[in-house]
Parts: sequence; C-alpha cells; structure tokens
Amino acid sequence: MLPPGMTAQPAERVQHQRLQRLHPPTRTVVRLIVGGCSCDLVRSRHADPREDERHHRARRREAGEAREALLAMLQRHRLGAQVPVPPGGWPAGLARFVAEHARNAGDTLYLLTFGAGAESPPAELAPAAIRRTRAKEVLARPDTWLAEAAAVIVER
Repeated sequence: MLPPGMTAQPAERVQHQRLQRLHPPTRTVVRLIVGGCSCDLVRSRHADPREDERHHRARRREAGEAREALLAMLQRHRLGAQVPVPPGGWPAGLARFVAEHARNAGDTLYLLTFGAGAESPPAELAPAAIRRTRAKEVLARPDTWLAEAAAVIVER
C-alpha cells in the first residue's frame, strides 16, 4: 500500500497515547518517512541540495534544536535524495496512500510536525481542533491538505 521508497516506523508509546486521546479509535501510530525523514512528503526538494539544507538549518535553529540533532537530521534528510520519486511527486504519492488507507481502514488521523520534539505530538492539541476532510479532497489537493501542526482526520 505504501509507495516504493516510503516506510512506516512504529511511533513511541507517548506519541501513541497522545494521538489516541485526540482520536480514540486509534489502534496503530506510525511515522511515515522517505529516506530518513518526512519532509519530501510535504515539500519538494530544491534543485540545489544546499538550499534545502539552508532551509532546514534555519527552521531547526528557530525551533531551538541543538547542533548535534541538526547534523543528525541533515544526514537523515540526505538519504531521501537517493529514493526515486513516485509519479506526480511525493505529496501525490502520499495522497494516494492516504485515500487508499481511508478506503481500507476507515477514518485516520494525520499530524505533521517539524523541528525539536517533532517525534512527540504537541500536548496542547485538543480534539475540537481537529479538522476533517474526505479522501477525495486529499486526492484533489495533494499539496495542501496536510498543514503543519494541524491535525486532520481523513474520512472515506
């Protein structure tokens, strides 16, 4: 079901618990990645890899991330450059996966986070803040359906 080159890693227990509070039917929580990070799923790579790295450095510095963590993240990010891009790009590949998953597994919560602590969803997210959308809308807007720090439930 995942596009070639995309993998799903089990989430940490604290992630699972926080996301289950937002969406009680949750049974499985995973992190979707390409190479070693998730940025390809929501942002196209710049033709010049140094521009991508500048962008990440600036965002991570703004988030207050330590230099060692930044260097490790850049190394993971570089792995994604070696993964062949699916037809239509990664956002379209993710949208196709999300639509198929909704059809097969039902309503699913998605949350995009970035920077220091991104592995743990923000504790301040409230169930009332969750937006809902349909799988067909995700397919129609693969570049914009998922916004940073805004939880969304994709329905069949």
